[in-house]
Amino acid sequence: MDILNQLLAGFATAGTPVNLLWAFVGCALGTAVGVLPGIGPATAVAMLLPITSHVDATASMIFFAGIYYGAMYGGSTTSILLNTPGETATMVTAMEGNKMAKSGRAGAALASAAIGSFIAGTIATIIVTLFAPVLADYAVRLGPPEYFCLMLLALTTVSAVLGHSTVRGLTALFVGLAIGLIGMDQITGQARYTGGVPELLDGVEIVLVAVGLFAVAEALHAVLFEGAVKESENKLSRVTMSASDWRRSFPAWLRGTAIGAPFGCIPAGGTEIPTFLSYAVEKKLAKGEHLAEFGNQGAIEGVAGPEAANNATVTTAMIPLLTLGIPVSNTTAILLGAFQNYGIQPGPQLFTTSASLVWALIASLYIGNVMLLVLNLPLVGLWVKLLKVPKPQLYAGILIFATVGAYGMRQSAFDLVLLYGIGLLGLVMRRFDFPTAPVVVGMILGPLAEAQLRNALSIGEGKWTIFLERPMSLTLLCVVLLVLVLPRVLRKRK
Repeated sequence: MDILNQLLAGFATAGTPVNLLWAFVGCALGTAVGVLPGIGPATAVAMLLPITSHVDATASMIFFAGIYYGAMYGGSTTSILLNTPGETATMVTAMEGNKMAKSGRAGAALASAAIGSFIAGTIATIIVTLFAPVLADYAVRLGPPEYFCLMLLALTTVSAVLGHSTVRGLTALFVGLAIGLIGMDQITGQARYTGGVPELLDGVEIVLVAVGLFAVAEALHAVLFEGAVKESENKLSRVTMSASDWRRSFPAWLRGTAIGAPFGCIPAGGTEIPTFLSYAVEKKLAKGEHLAEFGNQGAIEGVAGPEAANNATVTTAMIPLLTLGIPVSNTTAILLGAFQNYGIQPGPQLFTTSASLVWALIASLYIGNVMLLVLNLPLVGLWVKLLKVPKPQLYAGILIFATVGAYGMRQSAFDLVLLYGIGLLGLVMRRFDFPTAPVVVGMILGPLAEAQLRNALSIGEGKWTIFLERPMSLTLLCVVLLVLVLPRVLRKRK
């Protein structure tokens, strides 16, 4: 009852006209930020941090939280319609969603993404409300060996399910791992593979790679190789979901939520791992004609599951931020900075020292979810009209937004050269049927996995047996072996 009373008090605070207005502006701005490729929520929140000196702490946090999860809703729109992810978290959505758009099912894909985001966000918010201290307490017990094995599982799963060739999938993954090594060594501080270029000391920006491989490569491929795109390739039959779409999406939403929610509680690399794992699960469970749709006409499960996993992860990421003061993504790191601007230090004491702010923020998650559903569902028809924009203007617009977004991150001309260099790499990969998503996954998880591996070996005093001595890491290694061996055994038996 104590939690319920505190939540009701939070709704009373978050439901004031001023806070509702901040929540609405944050959600609308977040959706727009998600739609624009290259301008992620981290960049948007960072640019707006100066307002913390003029706005009440509660209103400011509600506003930033609205941008944060609004961007996750909006990111699916351009992923589905234009194969241009606004966020790295929506890369998986682009794979099946864009195929659905080209098959005349853009409306169903957008509706499934919006409703799945709402369901996952609501369930995850309930988890945050009820289990924040318990889940954070359990997550903090995991050490470097468990985190390394978790990332190894994610890398193995991704390379196994993406693309038509395992060799090409692994090649793309190793390209990503190589890019991830560029910059300062996380432990020794030594520069690696920078070629004497000062701009590479901080490494290559993840958003830069994602936008280059997807947005720029997509536009260049359309201009150089597709020529005049036939209207039938982007036809629209309906904006609503059919009964079959509902039947296929609902279990995928629940599975995606179940996969994504635990990942938000642990600092294991943001939303990329759960979205790719969700996609892998949906592809493994698909049968017959539904399986044949993956990578061809587009399978709605491949949109519903990852979108639910994405939003569940984003919401439960508030747990370690609020209860431990540990940010698990770029955006939550900037949110931590916003808290500190007000002299508030998130951690175990936050729920007692700033209870009204915390519960108003949690209540705003419920309110924001409803706002985003109301904002996004009626706009499905409007977003789908993007498909009717003439292709020269459309792809020119994509390149302009990608260029502005890339330059806006660090105001560096070198980033623009890098963006188009990565775009050309994406174009070559696309022409020779190499999957591009594993590049981004390898780049994100590579440095994290390397740091956790070195920390684990330090704990084990250089002994590899540290991974076998801990039950959780041993279990995860067994799962990795099953992922590698089981499909081949089943294939031989067939």
